[in-house]
Amino acid sequence: MGASLKELKRLPAEVQRTLGRGLLDAQFGGTPLNAKPMKHLGSGVFEIVEDFDTDTYRGVYAVRFEGAIYVLHAFKKKSTRGAETPRHTIELIEQRLKEAERHYRQWKGR
Repeated sequence: MGASLKELKRLPAEVQRTLGRGLLDAQFGGTPLNAKPMKHLGSGVFEIVEDFDTDTYRGVYAVRFEGAIYVLHAFKKKSTRGAETPRHTIELIEQRLKEAERHYRQWKGR
């Protein structure tokens, strides 16, 4: 959703591969080992966390839609306040989740 593909392609190649493997696992009904639920966004939204070269990267995706996975955001964590995701990032993910819900309803309505 949104610019998530461009965001993903800006990450280091090793991080892209790790996130890609995780999304492939999710497509086949699994949960990647390095994924955790983003409970404050409701069920079916997960975050893959990958540490690489002293930085932390995250990919957020939604599996709450039957037959579809939506990638909502991919980014390098910049916060210095522990594991907490910055509010503006959460708001972007929430916006893209709403877009995914609209897209899914249109897709299912065909």
